[in-house]
Amino acid sequence: MSEEVSVFDHKKYKPFKTIDIQDRTWPNKVITEAPTWCSVDLRDGNQALIEPMSVAQKKKMFELLVSVGFKEIEVGFPAASQPDFDFVRSLIEENKIPDDVTIQVLTQARPALIQRTFESLKGAKKAILHVYNSTSVVQREKVFRTDKAGIIEIAVAGAQEVQRCADLAPDTDWKFQYSPESFTGTEIGFSVEVCDAVANIWKPTAEKPIIFNLPSTVEVSTPNVYADQIEWFCRNIQNREAIIVSLHTHNDRGCAVAAAELAVMGGAQRVEGTLLGNGERTGNMDIVVMAMNLYSQGVDPQLDLRDMDKIVSVVRECTQIDVHPRQPYSGDLVFTAFSGSHQDAIKKCLDIYKEGETWEIAYLPIDPRDLGRTYQDVIRVNSQSGKGGIAYVLANKFGFELPRWLQIEFSRVVQQVTEVSGQEIQPDEIWNLFNQHYLTSDKVISLEDFSISKSAGRETFNAKIDYFGDEMAISGEGDGVLDAFVVGLKKAIKIDFEIMEYGEHALGQGADAEAVTYIQLKCDGGRYTGVAISKDIIASSLNALMGAASELLSEQRAAA
Repeated sequence: MSEEVSVFDHKKYKPFKTIDIQDRTWPNKVITEAPTWCSVDLRDGNQALIEPMSVAQKKKMFELLVSVGFKEIEVGFPAASQPDFDFVRSLIEENKIPDDVTIQVLTQARPALIQRTFESLKGAKKAILHVYNSTSVVQREKVFRTDKAGIIEIAVAGAQEVQRCADLAPDTDWKFQYSPESFTGTEIGFSVEVCDAVANIWKPTAEKPIIFNLPSTVEVSTPNVYADQIEWFCRNIQNREAIIVSLHTHNDRGCAVAAAELAVMGGAQRVEGTLLGNGERTGNMDIVVMAMNLYSQGVDPQLDLRDMDKIVSVVRECTQIDVHPRQPYSGDLVFTAFSGSHQDAIKKCLDIYKEGETWEIAYLPIDPRDLGRTYQDVIRVNSQSGKGGIAYVLANKFGFELPRWLQIEFSRVVQQVTEVSGQEIQPDEIWNLFNQHYLTSDKVISLEDFSISKSAGRETFNAKIDYFGDEMAISGEGDGVLDAFVVGLKKAIKIDFEIMEYGEHALGQGADAEAVTYIQLKCDGGRYTGVAISKDIIASSLNALMGAASELLSEQRAAA
């Protein structure tokens, strides 16, 4: 058997290394509370844009982040960009930072850049000074061309300069953060060694901790390996009670959220990310997704995401990037079902759901209303849809609670239309089809006038009908009005039929609410449907019957 030749030269890549940790505990952990969130939309997100945000856009984004509930916000890289510097200054000088919000700024571990960064923060009430240098094997060997000692020297010198500058500005409440950039590509033991060296300069305490941010600058492994790295780090870092372990995951392998979730189980207390996942290359971890994942498990995310449409709108305006319609929680289609079986299951679950109960609705992991979406958005109809979706639209938008037999019948009408068009059909179009098919279609027989009398528990029905353009008198007696009408009609038109299905309900509420009646007749194996609306339930029933009879008579005449 000859060996197949791959079109990819996969041998130029090497598999990631696993972490030797035999007694890992994170697989059995459950996240019971939200981590500390830090938005990096205005730094990592902004630097990834083709057209960086204007000052006005930055301010709008900052206001959104504050309103959502972020207490830590990385607002820029002021030493690397004059617009970033000016923006930080404007936040401080215009008193735009709430007392319960701490701004964070990033700088490389270079003295001149650190000094410039502190200049941008002059007058800030409190701030996180975030300093970094790259520690990965690739970076130190191929970019910086130095050894481990050289990397530690850069980190320590940066930490010393941060401490010196902070001591010169005692009016600001400082918190220090260090990132060994490309942590995931760094030997785990060396990552701890570098961070310990930085901590020895800053001397954190449990009362005044420092942050070690461990970025998946480039996602190079499966999420379980990242979780192992975090757990190993947490176990081996000195003075652990004085350290806040933070995460910063990117989405190169499409697993940024999973990596962050597992790493929190591994011991991390803080998570950096962006709203809707904007960021370098494939983006940062989407905080909306992780926060809502927690929410769906009964955990308070500590973020206010109730107005998702506003969040999407502001992010789109500020980044000029559209949100994918399938983006979890925020996309336009994420709560939408086109499949007929899915629609039917959703409708049945929603029909029996009572407010206050545990949310257990088929195909809907959370209540769309929690994000400001409506059930109108849940079910949409195309050629793949079935009776459940169509029934849902008619019920929730137009008030028509179709009986199951009519759901089945009308779904065929809609499907014929969608199969021809190949497109989604809108709710108003569904209503127009229903109206034309059942309510306003030409009738060959109609009720003109009627009277009812009652004697000895029996109803006598007398009426005039329009029968193919001619007036016809009918009379019948029965156990009720409808029964009497059927007796009289069958005798007059000389056709034997029976009522197979009957349903009625009010359209709306109150004394002025109209009634709608659904009737299905059977004759010689065929089924015929009538629907009618009236403020008078008797008139509604009689007209529905006439509608079904009209369909029957039209078919018989056409066949004659």
